[in-house]
Amino acid sequence: MNFKLVNVGIADIGLASSPDILRTILGSCVGICLYDPGASLAGLSHIMLPSKSDRNANDRKYADSALPLLVEEMAKKGALKTRIVAKIVGGSTMFKMAENSMMGEIGRNNVKKVREVLDAIGIRIVAEDVGGDYGRTIDFYAEDGRLKIKSLGKTEKLL
Repeated sequence: MNFKLVNVGIADIGLASSPDILRTILGSCVGICLYDPGASLAGLSHIMLPSKSDRNANDRKYADSALPLLVEEMAKKGALKTRIVAKIVGGSTMFKMAENSMMGEIGRNNVKKVREVLDAIGIRIVAEDVGGDYGRTIDFYAEDGRLKIKSLGKTEKLL
């Protein structure tokens, strides 16, 4: 089967239709994988930070602005919000920091904000693999919403 591998960079979003695959690499960032089974359409947002504070900043960098944008882009391609489900991955603590350091909380804060935003826009989280102290590479299959997670020294996971 011929498919296109779409790499989604940091602070970006990507869309794919069956049989294509979305891929990104995560540490403290969070990958939000949205899937509409009726349209066989997948969307992936790679957010860096929880909330946008500068109105001139890149909307795709922040959970509170990237997720509504991704849903809007999916709707333009035929997705229905009522059918979209989410899988979230990442939010690791990648570096040892002082206990009260804000840097050490970025991953956890990202995950918390992603959950809040998805709840606010009415999208259900059906699976997640978050936290820890290791990076992840994810492949998100538009064909069926399958999510493959690879991490160094860990068993491959399928969500």
